[in-house]
Amino acid sequence: MGSRVLVQKTGRPDIRMIKGLVRDIATLQKSGHEIVVVTSGAIGAGMEALGMEERPTSLPDLQMSAAVGQCRLMSLYDSLFSAAGCKIGQVLLTHDDFHHKIRMTNARRTMENMIRYKVIPIVNENDVVADEEIKADLALGDNDLLASLLAKLIRADLLIMLTTVDGLRETTAGKSHRVKYLENITRDTYALVTGSKSKLSKGGMASKLRAAESVAKAGCSALIANGRQTGVLTSIMNGSDVGTLILAAI
Repeated sequence: MGSRVLVQKTGRPDIRMIKGLVRDIATLQKSGHEIVVVTSGAIGAGMEALGMEERPTSLPDLQMSAAVGQCRLMSLYDSLFSAAGCKIGQVLLTHDDFHHKIRMTNARRTMENMIRYKVIPIVNENDVVADEEIKADLALGDNDLLASLLAKLIRADLLIMLTTVDGLRETTAGKSHRVKYLENITRDTYALVTGSKSKLSKGGMASKLRAAESVAKAGCSALIANGRQTGVLTSIMNGSDVGTLILAAI
């Protein structure tokens, strides 16, 4: 779930939107789905608490915002999921964790155990100890790459990436329309991307396509959809025609 889905333009967490997503996730878990949530929003929540109007550019300010915001974000999730009858647990990871076998094994084992006990893992990048990841668009890209690494680690069947558009779009005969599905991602696919980003978010459609391409090669399908659409997660799991589906390659 990207920052632009969870946070208003002012930097404040969008409580109404988060409540709706939590309600969807709780309903899906209770119906038997095993879910891991990768969330953005810590820096945005910290910005709001610290009175910052724009995303900081210095690493110390970014990490301070993340530290302040992570507390607020998890407190909000804990309150909302508890009200929905669900238990959650916090998991903080960095890109570097995926290059160490022992850390990867521990992370996978912990999340598998949480799922076994009906606890929903809430995963975010550990911005306080990250350095290049937090500064560069080429790194985690608003947690898109983190989500793809995690999906492969836990051998997920489906990676859902929520943004503020209805999926990938292309123009044919002067008319723009949603791409319903992709059997594979090519150079032509990336050419469709405009690459727009916000002051609150590092990610864009290109980073979501990179994440989708990565998990598809590992046998996990991916879906890019509009997280601000009411009931979007329930619609997806009910098989509705939503967003852009990238089919698993194997």
